[in-house]
Amino acid sequence: MAEEWIYGFHAVEAALNAGEVERLWLAQERANDVRLQSIRHLAERRGIVLEIEPAQALARRCRSEQHQGVLARALPASPRDWQAFAAQLPADALLLMLDGVTDPHNLGACLRSAEAAGVNAVLLPKDNACAITAAVRKAAAGAASRVPVFFLTNLARSLADLQKRNFWVAGLAGESEQSVYAADLRGPLVLVLGSEEKGMRRLIREHCDYLLRIPMQGQIESLNVSVATAIVLFEARRQRDNRVQ
Repeated sequence: MAEEWIYGFHAVEAALNAGEVERLWLAQERANDVRLQSIRHLAERRGIVLEIEPAQALARRCRSEQHQGVLARALPASPRDWQAFAAQLPADALLLMLDGVTDPHNLGACLRSAEAAGVNAVLLPKDNACAITAAVRKAAAGAASRVPVFFLTNLARSLADLQKRNFWVAGLAGESEQSVYAADLRGPLVLVLGSEEKGMRRLIREHCDYLLRIPMQGQIESLNVSVATAIVLFEARRQRDNRVQ
């Protein structure tokens, strides 16, 4: 099994707090950095093996210069039981489904927005999608360790199961006539966004109860998926925080 790396201050700190770290490396050149000292103390309290090495050694290990002086090797991930988790969801749960997002920076940004908007879980396909890589974790700034993420074999079947649990499914599509600002995004809801290039797949689209669009000016046809995700999630959050419309 390939080693899974976690780098960047926020990503490593969140992974340490979540109990996901097996071993830690700090850059010798930044040994007196206050933020890295807090990482060191956290690792020591948790009994994590820690080594001090030159920054270039860290870069060679993770094949990235973006480590910010801190690198962790992740423990093998324990499988998550989606059915058990879904059975415990609150009555007004907000879920985010990303159908085929393959860019790690986009996925990381989506996870960051999901945490900030109070999403209960993020649902991803097992195939044809980005895994939770070191780059995803860094872009997510710790959210990848705090937001429950599930990789599902069949997204369409999962949507059908959620609909049986009284969830509404809203997909984002530029050709829709209904604005996200005119839709009721309260209550049990799955928000679905498609891939960066092709959008939602046909079968996923057919499982949506309704489609929404983000109204835009000018000649831009679509937004980056992470930007679109943030917009629609925070509209849902706004509505949920202001029950009387």
